[in-house]
Amino acid sequence: MTSRAAMDISRRNLINATAAGAAAGALAAVPEPARAAPLTSTLGRDATQYGVRPNSPDDQTRALQRAINESANAQMPLALPPGIYRTGALKLPNGAQLVGVRGATVLQFTGGSSLIGSEGASGIALTGLSLDGAGIKLAERRGLVHFQNGLDVRVQDCDIVGSGGYGVWFESIAGEVSGNTIRKTANTAFTSFDALGLLVAQNTIQDASDNGIEILRHTMGDDGTIVVNNRIDDIKAGPGGSGQHGNAINAFRAGNVIVTGNRIRNCDYSAVRGNSASNIQITGNSVSNVREVALYSEFAFEGAVIANNTVDICAVGVSVANFNEGGRMVTVHGNVIRNILPKRPIGTAPDDDAGIGIVVEADAAVTGNVIENAPSFGIMAGWGKYLRDVTITGNVVRNAFVGIGVSVVSGAGTALVSNNLISGSRGSAIVGLDHAKTATGDLGKEGSSRFPQIVLGLNAIR
Repeated sequence: MTSRAAMDISRRNLINATAAGAAAGALAAVPEPARAAPLTSTLGRDATQYGVRPNSPDDQTRALQRAINESANAQMPLALPPGIYRTGALKLPNGAQLVGVRGATVLQFTGGSSLIGSEGASGIALTGLSLDGAGIKLAERRGLVHFQNGLDVRVQDCDIVGSGGYGVWFESIAGEVSGNTIRKTANTAFTSFDALGLLVAQNTIQDASDNGIEILRHTMGDDGTIVVNNRIDDIKAGPGGSGQHGNAINAFRAGNVIVTGNRIRNCDYSAVRGNSASNIQITGNSVSNVREVALYSEFAFEGAVIANNTVDICAVGVSVANFNEGGRMVTVHGNVIRNILPKRPIGTAPDDDAGIGIVVEADAAVTGNVIENAPSFGIMAGWGKYLRDVTITGNVVRNAFVGIGVSVVSGAGTALVSNNLISGSRGSAIVGLDHAKTATGDLGKEGSSRFPQIVLGLNAIR
């Protein structure tokens, strides 16, 4: 009879022998390490197959255009290996896709209408390219990248620098502009006219001498562009003007635009400016050091949401204006606004208000905001007779000269002022206004209003 010890030894030997054999077989079966596939085999056709020569001192326009046309006809992307390609204007046909190595594939502009353009082409894309405009002046309303009348157009992960006009110009385009860096443009970094369905996301825009992002329409109408999670710095009002230029994001005549989650710093004028832009949403943006109105909804619009933004250093935090032009219906909620400047930039009208946290005129709810260090008014409701159906409730106003001012001139409508905390006002807590001038004593101290259009509830005043 076999002993238990002998059985255990035999079993161990068998297991060890089997494991050793399996390991040896596995080692023998391991293939050689796979070699990295070249860029062109994984991404499409190699541009050098068409006579394109990176790092050549010669102009590559003709060879590049041939490569673009033939790869598009074959429905294949065109891969551009690392290097500098000197080129004039290139035109993209339907389906053209140019792919480079991010930071290493450089198209250097030598002159023409635009570096890359299309008219009526769809399904086109630029990815991983560095596009150097070399400061060469472009014609009016031309972009270094200039696309018109196309669907599914994408510019992604590109570095666009030194345009002598606009950085990227879209007109009647549906598509996406995302993950790009657009720097040192003579005009606006990115402009869209009459978008057909557009996402502008996660771009870095620096040093534009006009506006950062423009969402525009030739006539008022639905646009629906989403501008989200971009970083926008150092926007200058190069052409001058009184607010048309020097803005980080400007929506004009474009309805249903969403502007959210953007980081905006150092602008000559506004962070976000909606002009005749109905149903605009301006939410969750971080804004610092803008020298006019930080967040603006003005002129002929109906409907705006301005909520949950932070603003540090501005001339006016939020302005919802021009009831005389039809501007109405807004909620201003949950914003933190502080360190407000006493003057607007040179070029604005000398009587334009400044030093104010929030200004509204018609059909507005101003709730749950925190405002600190306003040299004029924390909150201002109405401008002369242009006041209708405003509620100012649940706000905290600290260290304003006047906490809350409400128009009391003949013809002004109703405002409810209730459940606000007003602390450290150097002038008055709550006053009636004749335009920008104080027309009453401190209604907050009196505890009641002599004016039927001002409904005062309980406010905490310190």
